[in-house]
Amino acid sequence: MDQATQIQQIAERTERLLVRHRELQRTNALLTEQVALLTHERDSLKSRLGAARARIDALLERLPESVTVAPAPAYRKDGQDVGDLP
Repeated sequence: MDQATQIQQIAERTERLLVRHRELQRTNALLTEQVALLTHERDSLKSRLGAARARIDALLERLPESVTVAPAPAYRKDGQDVGDLP
């Protein structure tokens, strides 16, 4: 293999590496943007969740203490109410 062929091969490989590098830079930029958007969305959802929890806590505070809830009826695996058993 002569020197000109080797130089040509090195030049082609270098060009392919540069193309790949540019592709990876674009991909990285897109992924960085996506991370920023998702981070913003996550922070917004966390804020909304905190506000919803605060509203629920406020509603729970307004409930009277003496409220009793009847227990749900028990059912067997076949769906028959346990109270219906002979």
